Amino acid sequence: MPNVRIGVVFGGCSEEHPVSVKSAVEVARSLDPEKYDPVWIGITRAGRWRLCEGPRPGWERDGRPAVLSPDRSVGGLLVRDEGRCETVGLDVVLPLLHGRWGEDGAVQGLLELSGIPYVGCDVQASAVCMDKSLAYVVARSAGVATPTYWTIGAHDNPAPERFTYPAFVKPARSGSSFGVSKVTRAAELADAVRAAREYDAKVLVEEAVVGSEVGCAILSERFGLVAGEVDRVDLSHGFFRIHQEDDPEHGSENATFVVPADIPAASRLLVQETAKTLYRALGCRGLARVDLFLKEDGTVVLNEVNTLPGLTSYSRYPRMMAAAGLPLSEVLDRLVAQALRGGAR
Repeated sequence: MPNVRIGVVFGGCSEEHPVSVKSAVEVARSLDPEKYDPVWIGITRAGRWRLCEGPRPGWERDGRPAVLSPDRSVGGLLVRDEGRCETVGLDVVLPLLHGRWGEDGAVQGLLELSGIPYVGCDVQASAVCMDKSLAYVVARSAGVATPTYWTIGAHDNPAPERFTYPAFVKPARSGSSFGVSKVTRAAELADAVRAAREYDAKVLVEEAVVGSEVGCAILSERFGLVAGEVDRVDLSHGFFRIHQEDDPEHGSENATFVVPADIPAASRLLVQETAKTLYRALGCRGLARVDLFLKEDGTVVLNEVNTLPGLTSYSRYPRMMAAAGLPLSEVLDRLVAQALRGGAR
């Protein structure tokens, strides 16, 4: 039986470009060469697509120009080489693009047009989960608590006195804590909104939730959902700012991850079941990481849902799955198998 030709798309134009490249490096280590023939498709920060040898230094310079064709008769890439255009067929695509234009439904739309099966959530679920205000609406309708929040539009200039402090000000459609500020008084709001608008015109103000930050990795299977071990973010100071450290491979500057989380068994089960409820309500598929707050009274509150969580050597999703007995290689096998069962859309 021939190997599966899997197109791995990484990089991208968002602020999470470096994280995506690191996820691709870890995936390269974990893909079984006896099962897969990877086709590496890197997207530069400027948005140029490159067919390359992998996420190694110099891929932006050495790769050949390529695009994913929306023409279903092509079924893969159009690659330009010395004035000629050749096609490279793909059986399935693994989009490793975090943040805007990769986790928000944009690349998923292109993949839908191409008709190529792909790993992860579809256009609708990706877009809804990326917009925290929309995800909160769905969560509340499913009976899951969310923070008290307010939405500030691109041209809104609300009075700071209307909000409750302390609060977190964040872009509505961004990830990895980019543009997030903790505001303790009304006088700090304007600067926090300006910082958030560097990443998104739509801004959320959320009343701070007192509780532990916990997370749960979810993987969908043919016969149901698999929950990884729950983790807990152990903060030394400040608030959790993932992927913004100088040397994240050697740990966060203010946080460590406890996996399995040192919480009561009943709380662990509640976190896992709430994560599954949110996964289903939001229409997720493939993989997702659900982040929650665990309050002192034992209840949980949604923080956010990541539809393409980081797969780096230090990322939370693969750690939680590994703690549950599923190494990244096995997770990738199951994700690809599910995508292929779905077929072209």
